Amino acid sequence: MSLKNKNDVIVIGAGAAGLMCALTAGQRGRSVLLLDHASAVGKKIIISGGGRCNFTNRNVKAEHFISQNPHFCKSALSRFGPEEFIALVERYKIRYFEKTLGQLFCTGRSREILNMLLEECRVGQIQIKTNCTVKGIAKSDCFNLDTSLGDLRCASLVIATGGLSYAKIGASDFGYKCATQFGLKILPRRPGLVSLTLGGPDLKRFEGLSGVAAEVSVSCNGKTFHEAMLITHKGLSGPAILQISNYWHPGDKITINLLPHLNLGETIAAWRKHRPAATLKTLLAEHLSKRLAQRGLTFITDNKAVNQYNQQEILSIAQHFHQWRLIPSGTTGYRVAEVTTGGVDTRGLSSKSFEATDVPGLYFIGEVLDVTGWLGGYNFQWAWSSGYCAGLTV
Repeated sequence: MSLKNKNDVIVIGAGAAGLMCALTAGQRGRSVLLLDHASAVGKKIIISGGGRCNFTNRNVKAEHFISQNPHFCKSALSRFGPEEFIALVERYKIRYFEKTLGQLFCTGRSREILNMLLEECRVGQIQIKTNCTVKGIAKSDCFNLDTSLGDLRCASLVIATGGLSYAKIGASDFGYKCATQFGLKILPRRPGLVSLTLGGPDLKRFEGLSGVAAEVSVSCNGKTFHEAMLITHKGLSGPAILQISNYWHPGDKITINLLPHLNLGETIAAWRKHRPAATLKTLLAEHLSKRLAQRGLTFITDNKAVNQYNQQEILSIAQHFHQWRLIPSGTTGYRVAEVTTGGVDTRGLSSKSFEATDVPGLYFIGEVLDVTGWLGGYNFQWAWSSGYCAGLTV
């Protein structure tokens, strides 16, 4: 298929959102050219979910997304939600399973989701060109693109180039530059769904515990997540920490409840009655790893038989394990962050079509926008929903 100079639609960025937008528009009869500067499409789809692609979540709601315009995502999520994408997956007979908290993963490999999207693009007669660099964009009666493939024109231009996370697979600030060029506001960006680093005394607390995991509740700025935490040589990771990182800002304190499944004060009182000679470390190790139980005690009290603690000591011990307060020194950065929070201000876009209010024919979808989902398939669903809605309009 030869490359046409003029298309109805050009989509820049062949990730999840760009593919969904292109196939939706193409199947409406629009001539669509999908461009990507990388050597292959859908790289983030391939590596996601440990290679099994956590492609959506059964429980998607607007409150699972962070944005300075919190109502913006509602329209798209209601028009193309998890049920619609699951139906597409089932139509292709892709086997999947529910892990925890509504998270859906491929039973096989992520490649199945990408192949499904590419087949849908084939049905829509989408032209896909990789290794294409867009050097400049101008607008007159249409959009004129100066690219490594030559000069291209289109009536509708969709920017689906993602955020700054995972630079190793081609992330860039291209989408933000485009938005700025056409007068859209860019809200502050930072790494999201990312591990937190510790420094000084806080890091020393966890010295030698790298690899230890625990089911915890972690809180920051009014949000709490109850999931697994993993101690690393740099700080803290695991689902609970990745989740709270979206709400954490430099200088903020996080509070970790190491024993969210029990009331430690009441439990120690019961131990004093029924197991008085057992040491506190031994009993705590029934609910935490021995190393973490020992380390937790080190900072507040000696390890002794539970019947040797007075009431004030019990209260202090309970508070320590239920409210372990830390101030992270930072994050491990965009290199390993799963998403970018912040981005193109959605108040300059239509929530129905994703078209720029002041620039007819220009659309922004996916991660480039100031819409960030929780861990667990929410960000893929945002890509599908935003791509689909833009594809219905372009």
